[in-house]
Amino acid sequence: MSSFVVLGAQWGDEGKGKMTDYLAESADVVVRFQGGNNAGHTVVVGEKEYKLHLIPSGILYKDKLNVIGNGVVVDPEALFTEMDYLKGLGENITPERLIISDRAQVIMPYHKVLDALKEEARGKNDIGTTKKGIGPCYTDKVERCGIRVCDLIKPEVLKEKLQEYLPAKNDLIVKIYGGEALSFDEVFEAYLEYGKRMKPFVDDASVRVFDSIKANKNVLFEGAQGTLLDIDFGSYPYVTSSNTVAGGICTGAGIGPTMIDSAVGIVKGYTTRVGKGPFPTEQENEVGDWIREKGFEYGVTTGRSRRCGWLDLVILKSAARVSGLTSFGVTKIDTLAGLDKIQVCVGYKLDGKVIDYFPASLEDLAKCEPVYEEFDGWDESIKDARKYEDLPENAKIYLRKIEEFTGVRISIISVGPKRDQTMRIADL
Repeated sequence: MSSFVVLGAQWGDEGKGKMTDYLAESADVVVRFQGGNNAGHTVVVGEKEYKLHLIPSGILYKDKLNVIGNGVVVDPEALFTEMDYLKGLGENITPERLIISDRAQVIMPYHKVLDALKEEARGKNDIGTTKKGIGPCYTDKVERCGIRVCDLIKPEVLKEKLQEYLPAKNDLIVKIYGGEALSFDEVFEAYLEYGKRMKPFVDDASVRVFDSIKANKNVLFEGAQGTLLDIDFGSYPYVTSSNTVAGGICTGAGIGPTMIDSAVGIVKGYTTRVGKGPFPTEQENEVGDWIREKGFEYGVTTGRSRRCGWLDLVILKSAARVSGLTSFGVTKIDTLAGLDKIQVCVGYKLDGKVIDYFPASLEDLAKCEPVYEEFDGWDESIKDARKYEDLPENAKIYLRKIEEFTGVRISIISVGPKRDQTMRIADL
């Protein structure tokens, strides 16, 4: 039995899509366990580039089962748009290749409307949401007034729940935020059709994943966003609305913790984040601009430019702790090629004391001064490396520092966006 998780060890955008695609070659099942179409995973196969948001990154292998777990919030419109997009690229998505949990929550039109209206009402205190209805959908899940996939595929149940919930949502939209009410008939008819189209893909994902593990199949769990966007352990409130850490698998896919064998944290050779909030190693200077342009640090989902800074080992040590990481997959060290000197954060100075953990309070985090170690850089030849021995010596020193500080070994190294620019150097 082999089941493992690939998750982001920073603020997201670490290259999880590429790493999931790479590791999916040896997997039988690929499972998304949280988030929604606010994720953006880019996979390059040959000369083709695929941008995925909701469908697991293993979909580009025709012999894999891909699973959207119960912890994911599903926007039917986005799902079918993505399916049609993939079909246009030669990938026909069938129920043999993709199943959707009957327990997953459905993003409704009022979730997206409220997401945008609430964000606008926050003004300068906005969170930076993607306005895709993710947060409001998770809110309804916790308030126990959500519509699930098992409801969507039953017309009478869908109608009954929509009749119950829509009036209250319209009151919020109109009376609190000054928006326009949604039409029951329009919403119901649209989602009735979505339910019909989705029905062949719906299954009990927990059972299917459990049975796959018991049958000694290789199961890969794909995380969305990153550790510092976790609702509990991230830079709250500038976080997503789900648990992005490894523990989210248990509730988001419906299996127990004893069934997870290893956890791989994906980390860029530097640090990026999108939106507001403290960022100790941010470089608001020529270095930050250089990294952004060379690494093309713009969001797959939003197109927003990412804030860029030096690698923060305090973050990685915290990510290793909360997810029990067994190894790291390091990406985009090719982006750093060409810099004479590279800085790495090895601690935060807070109120005169050096700490090596990520504080809960944003006020404390904003006061943290990064403690840096400096390393010599490496040249562009790194992109041609295909095994560890091919790497420049300075890059090896840099990578060893990650392992020494965090106590977690590196299992995979990526030196470019393509599958063949990835090297496996140790077990997961």
